[in-house]
Amino acid sequence: QVQLVESGGRLVQAGGSLRLSCAASGRTLSDYAMAWFRQGLGTEREFVAGITRSGGSTFYANSVNDRFIISRDSAKNVLYLRMNSLKPEDTAVYYCAARTILGDWWQSAGYDYWGQGIQVTVSS
Repeated sequence: QVQLVESGGRLVQAGGSLRLSCAASGRTLSDYAMAWFRQGLGTEREFVAGITRSGGSTFYANSVNDRFIISRDSAKNVLYLRMNSLKPEDTAVYYCAARTILGDWWQSAGYDYWGQGIQVTVSS
């Protein structure tokens, strides 16, 4: 079983950048495909970005494509989400998630482990 803890969330102005981290303990992150999800106030949790076990392939929601970059550092056992050109609509609680069985990236039900979430607020 893996434990996930997000960090790096804060208030940032529109157009700014931010990097979220998700530190894993208990198991190595390379055992899992990983993803970031987010949930805004009054909205459903939505897929943001995903990365395969090897890190060789990445996947993004259309709303963040070309602005966000997901990556993983196996040596540090950390997952990252680099967010550029932030918009007020990116305001949400961001969660990292791990899955052992491959499936549709955007289906949150397919993920086995979740972090507690971290707030990102983008002001206009």
